[in-house]
This record gives sequence, structure tokens and C-alpha cells, in this order.
Amino acid sequence: MIPTIDVTPLFAGPDAARNRADAAIAHAAAEIGFMLIGNLPPDMPVAPADLQALKRIFTLPAREIRRLCRQKFVPGNRNVYRGWFPLQEGHQTYKEGIDMGPDLAHGISVIDADDPLREATPLPPEEALPGWRDAAAAYYRALEQVGRMLMRSLARGLGLDEAYFDDAFRGGVSTLRLIHYPPRPASTLAQMEDAKFWTEHDGRRVYLTGAPHADSGLVTLLAQDGVAGLQAHGRDGGWIDVPPIDGSLVVNFGRLLERWTGGRLKATQHRVIGHGAERYSIPFFYEPRIDAVIAPLPGPAGAGTDFAPFLYGDHVWAATTKFVEFHGMEHLRPPRGR
Repeated sequence: MIPTIDVTPLFAGPDAARNRADAAIAHAAAEIGFMLIGNLPPDMPVAPADLQALKRIFTLPAREIRRLCRQKFVPGNRNVYRGWFPLQEGHQTYKEGIDMGPDLAHGISVIDADDPLREATPLPPEEALPGWRDAAAAYYRALEQVGRMLMRSLARGLGLDEAYFDDAFRGGVSTLRLIHYPPRPASTLAQMEDAKFWTEHDGRRVYLTGAPHADSGLVTLLAQDGVAGLQAHGRDGGWIDVPPIDGSLVVNFGRLLERWTGGRLKATQHRVIGHGAERYSIPFFYEPRIDAVIAPLPGPAGAGTDFAPFLYGDHVWAATTKFVEFHGMEHLRPPRGR
């Protein structure tokens, strides 16, 4: 079962309630690598109406979406890392959506045209979706705050100064992704004979719409839209449903955090199954800046870790370009080194 944790105390000062929240978060991170967090501050834009406002981007006409597409899908476009990715047939993952970077919330000062990880995000014009940009920027900034509070909680749980990770995330390249999982067409389902596209759930055969994977980074904060389908891989080898609960966020951890903590915190595989219903999700990948040095943690927190320091930007590019929507882009950003 996925634990639900009240994170109200994380946004207050040190006290017994915050200690309990820290302990619950540390336990969930170490045992299953998944949790639901609730009772977020009232100004956090995570209510169903807030998510509905963000989903308006999927109502854009095809000509507007084409302008947002990554260069891989529309060769004339300049953006290679940020932007729209369309549906791709023949894969376990069947989704469309858009990846947006920190310029969405923090403006042109964070853009670096020489690095695709810091390129400008193509966004719809204001007249096409009035108010959408402001809503998306507010959501991005709010999730940055939640990510910072969670990393401070994890630092306390590891016996580190609570601000230990703060500097790495200052000027980070966090990604806000909006995803639409449409039902797979009946004509496509009839051609999907390979067993990798199918699984059993509650005694019936269902198709996959999100391939099993573990996230590559540190912390993922996911808003669901009320439609079930997300599952986490349990330690017993089975799959656990992650319920969509209004006003809450799903939290899971990435392979980099697992490595950084010597396996103390778990990166858990997860997948999305299709029920024939349309589904949306909004993950926020809380990420450091590209030149943040990832090195073994100090003191007891670093016990059991032995790796050469590396730059976060090199890691995230190598990891991200393994996903289907980024295949073929590996050569566009050579490693920068230290």
C-alpha cells in the first residue's frame, strides 16, 4: 500500500510534528520509494480546477501544437529538449505532451542557447490560451517550493544539515511535463500481439500505456487527474495501484538519488495501465542546475558510496535520451565534464 503523509509540518518550524513527518518520509523513501503527500498549503495550485486550467493546452489546434514540437518531430523547429512530443505508435508508452523548463517561471535570464538543457521553452501565444502561461508559471514555482521542502526533509533524515542540497538546486533545470494518455485505438490494439504490451489487472487483460521504468533523477512530484492507471512495483514483485486523490501529489524518487544515498532511498519502477479511458498526469521533475557537482555525501550519509564526482547536466542528458521520445538526440549535447 502507498503511504499517505501529511506534509503540513514541513512548511513550519522545527517541532515534534515535523520530526514525525520527516520520519514518515524517510521510511517511505527507504521502503517503497513512493508516497502520497497531502495537506499542502492552501495557496498551492493543485486542486482539480488548477489542473484543469493546465490541461487546456491539449485543446490547441494542430497548427499551434506543431509550432511547439521538438526538432525531432518537426525538423524546422529550433528546440531540441523542451517542447511537444506527439503520440508514437508501436511502443509500450503511448502518450503525448510537453516538457517545459525554468524559463516558464523565471524568464529569459535562465536561458542559455548553447546548452539544450537550458534552451527556451516553446509556449503557446497568450491569445491562443488566455491566462494559461500565468497558471503554468505559478504551478512551476509552487512545485519548486514543495521539492525544496522535501529535499530538506530528506537531508534531515540522512543526518545532514537541512540546507545541504539547497545550493545544488539553486538555478536548477526542473521540468514540468503535461501528459495526455488517450485510449489506444481499437485498430492498434488488434495488431499488438507482443506480450510486452499487455498485463493482468483485477483478473482481466489490460494494455500498457506507460512502459515500466524508474525515473532517472532525484524527486518527482506528480499530480493525477482522477483517473486510475499508475502503478508502483512492490518489493514482493507485484504491482500496487497508486490512487488518484484530489489535492494530493504522488512523490517518487529517481535512480540518481538512490545512487547518491548509497541505496538508502529507493528508485522504484512504475508503469501506467490503460482502462480504455482518457487520462492526464502532470509530473514535475525537481532538478539541480546543470553544473551542480554530484559527489559522495559527507560523513555517515555517504557510507557505502564510491563514485567519481560528475556534473548533473551530463547525467540527466545521458539518462533522458534513453527514453523513446528522446531517441536519436544523444549526440546533440556532448558531456561537459568538470
